[in-house]
Amino acid sequence: MKHGTAHPSVDTPAKGFSPSFAALGLEAALLATLDQLGYEEPTPIQREAIPPLLAGRDLLGQAATGTGKTAAFTLPLLQRVAHSARRCPSVLILVPTRELAIQVAESVTRYGKELKISVLPVYGGQAIGPQLYALKRGVDVVVATPGRALDHIQRKTLQLKTVQTVVLDEADEMLDMGFAEDLDAILEQIPKERQTALFSATMPPRIASIARRHLKEPVEIRIAKEPLKAGAAPRVHQTAYIVARPHKEAALARILDMEAPKSALVFCRTRIEVDELTAMLTGRGHRAEAIHGGMNQSQRDRVMNAFRSGQTELLVATDVAARGLDIPSVSHVVNYDLPTSPESYVHRIGRTGRAGREGAAITVIDPREQRLLWNIEQLTKAKIVVTPVPSVADLRTKRLARTKSAVEEVLTSGDLDLFRAVVASIAQAGDPAEVAAAALKLIFRLQGGERKEQDIPAIPSRQPERPSMVRRPMGDSRGRTVGMMQREGQGRPYNVPGRGGRTAGMAKVYIGAGREAGIRPGDLVGAIANEAGLNSNVIGSVEVMDRFSLVEVPEVMAREIIQALGRTRIKGQKVGVRLFLEQGGRR
Repeated sequence: MKHGTAHPSVDTPAKGFSPSFAALGLEAALLATLDQLGYEEPTPIQREAIPPLLAGRDLLGQAATGTGKTAAFTLPLLQRVAHSARRCPSVLILVPTRELAIQVAESVTRYGKELKISVLPVYGGQAIGPQLYALKRGVDVVVATPGRALDHIQRKTLQLKTVQTVVLDEADEMLDMGFAEDLDAILEQIPKERQTALFSATMPPRIASIARRHLKEPVEIRIAKEPLKAGAAPRVHQTAYIVARPHKEAALARILDMEAPKSALVFCRTRIEVDELTAMLTGRGHRAEAIHGGMNQSQRDRVMNAFRSGQTELLVATDVAARGLDIPSVSHVVNYDLPTSPESYVHRIGRTGRAGREGAAITVIDPREQRLLWNIEQLTKAKIVVTPVPSVADLRTKRLARTKSAVEEVLTSGDLDLFRAVVASIAQAGDPAEVAAAALKLIFRLQGGERKEQDIPAIPSRQPERPSMVRRPMGDSRGRTVGMMQREGQGRPYNVPGRGGRTAGMAKVYIGAGREAGIRPGDLVGAIANEAGLNSNVIGSVEVMDRFSLVEVPEVMAREIIQALGRTRIKGQKVGVRLFLEQGGRR
């Protein structure tokens, strides 16, 4: 791959003139797909990244999630793949988590539809058999987490000699999760004459170090954030609920059952989430409709007309689909997925609380996102109240209150003659109070009051002292527990308890493999984060001994983590995983 002279760094303002996608050099097939998806103009990162990537240049990009960077690297790479040998990996995209692997693979499939591009997401926690079959049959693009990619490389089931382009997406997150050595090992297997693109939300020295080792005269792009003025957030009541990822859907349903919004806009990150959430909410009796980039214009018009007329109470949408829509002021904005950009958060919740009306913004987050919530508070200077998910008892009380209120409204409106005759007839055989109670029970049942509900495990809120604070102490490269560590240039160090103690709210998980099996702290952090769908920030101390390891995890999630690790391999091997008891034993 030829590289020209170094391109100067580009600081791109968030607003300004945006040329069309056609002006960026994309071919007709991709332009047709973008038109079908309703994309009208490129975002700043897309404007700056697509031309040099099409030209084969290496690229170092600083941009947060939510800026459109997936399309920024996917679109030009698809165009290049279309002119390459097919059915052998031409592009390898490395991402930190399985959720992102699925999301990026979905984007590649969506954008590459007209080009018939084949893509395979490769991550832990799924059966390896289908992955092996797909790789043997041949694919154009592989989207992988570092651990599972290295597993396939060691098995010789993922051949990288045909890879022409490699993308490191959310590189800072991959380093936080302990994948630095894995990334180096993978990149060493890819031909030197390749194109490399690295994207990161931050640019600490360790990212610069990777760029120096693996990128050749890269074009450097920094997407400058639009400054956010204090008080820019609308004056709405903002609430956040912290819940483990497996319980997010149930928590959202519970919250909406309690709130009973008249018109709410629910934001999701992906089209699949939009469809799944809409089906779940409809099944619980809510009048919900989905809107996303996979719908044609007539479908979008029908959904929007129903929402504006009040026939639909919940509109479930992606940011892309909601952009530019003429949506009237809504009573609630719900973030099912929290955007990492405070500006995106402000833009979302700005759709409620307009023209002096009261508004509510609700956010459902998993524990790993608490730092993002704190960042939003710091920039908007607005308080976000973190509160527990309502209990089953809370919901029952609320439903009974609504039933009582509905009966009182009917009593006030009168016109009950027809029904008095029925009550008098039934009351001849029983107590009138019993008749009234039976009628209330019937109303309660029709309102979903007798639906079986499960309590949702509570997760304590952890308010950080500073927005850049590091919550997870990591072991060093030799497998020792580090007593005092901090991220480069950020936060202050934390004490890490040794094996003799346990942090409040945390449990220790015993893993039956250690240094003798080649286990490093990063392997354990990466495995837990990927398999259990967690962010590394919620993982506590990591201790790697010769033949076993101990990892601190949130107590409320310990069982789920043990089950997830029990289904997967760590460093290519099955290991015993169980709860570690402090007083004299393990189980």
